[in-house]
Amino acid sequence: MIIIIAAAAENNALGKNNELLWHLSDDFKRFKQLTSHHHIIMGRKTFESFPKPLPNRTHIVITRQVNYPPEGCIVVNNLMKAIAILPANEDAFIIGGGEIYELGLPFTDKIELTRVHAHFEADTFFPILDMTIWKLETTVFHPKDSNHAYDFTYETYLRK
Repeated sequence: MIIIIAAAAENNALGKNNELLWHLSDDFKRFKQLTSHHHIIMGRKTFESFPKPLPNRTHIVITRQVNYPPEGCIVVNNLMKAIAILPANEDAFIIGGGEIYELGLPFTDKIELTRVHAHFEADTFFPILDMTIWKLETTVFHPKDSNHAYDFTYETYLRK
């Protein structure tokens, strides 16, 4: 199963200047729990936003750059090549950025979206979901608290 995992604001904002717009510790924990021991597919800019490769995951980085050198990663030049190398019968996660999410939607079976209940100025956005294709399966609301500056909701979508 191919799963998109993302956190997006009410206006679908994802980030600005290759940085996240918020820090939600419970969402980071959920991301780690869901993606650990799986393949994760991302664009080069998303990969470069990490201080180092994320532990316990196989990184597939999509880039147009020739001879892109990240150590410990599989590098491909398009999404179809990334999908082609995924192990059969295992979950894999598309983790961003905006262009990779857009390209990945037609191949995605499930979306794990953290909806941050605020609006942000951004330069990268999550694609608008076509609700004739997707069904909202579950929601779990998380109010803001001392560790979270914003209310947010975990939303799980399944392809109809």
